[in-house]
Amino acid sequence: MTDVEETVEAAPFDYACAPPLLIARFPAPRRTLGWSMLHPGFATVRDVVWLEVRNSDLGLDVDAHAFLRARLAQAGQGDALAFMTSRDIRRHHFRQSRVEGIEAACLTTVGLSNGERVGARKQPPALAGTINTLVHVSQRLSDGALVEALSIAVQARTAAILDTRPASAEKPVTGTGTDCLVIAAPCDGTPLCCAGLHTAVGEAIGGAVYDATSAGAREWNAEFGIG
Repeated sequence: MTDVEETVEAAPFDYACAPPLLIARFPAPRRTLGWSMLHPGFATVRDVVWLEVRNSDLGLDVDAHAFLRARLAQAGQGDALAFMTSRDIRRHHFRQSRVEGIEAACLTTVGLSNGERVGARKQPPALAGTINTLVHVSQRLSDGALVEALSIAVQARTAAILDTRPASAEKPVTGTGTDCLVIAAPCDGTPLCCAGLHTAVGEAIGGAVYDATSAGAREWNAEFGIG
């Protein structure tokens, strides 16, 4: 684990790293929205799992979804929302932010071997290094607010990548070709109808995601001598 451990006790979910799995578990099922290999779109889940793989695991003849389902089933996590990455999952990052009583928490792994710049797709197909991000907010969100919250998290992730990219980089990447990002919120309570940049929940999401992604990107740059 790369981050200060005193924040873990206050986290809105438990998480544990036992390679090749990083598992986050909510105290009760959560409503989620995002894109992931399993349970994309709107879903209700209890567990979110990162599976660490090697590029050699995913040859051209391998069905990545079937591969992931089989590995999760072996681990007793067949119902989990799941990410897959070649990033060392021990190098995960957790950050929290609280604004006007609204709390946001972000758990992410940041790998940039698959870096892309929006509007300029690379060829040949990219490697499996990627950014996989879970964001939890403390209050229920309407479907529209979940969509808006997802856009804030993407903005924060991209801003963090751009801000940590070395000045020597020819064209900074804005993400990776296989990023996955999911927003989670409680299923009970009165839902917030908005989650934009002017709202407390939007500010909390932005802060948590930016800080966690920045930490991951800086660690990646240092590990691979980029800068």
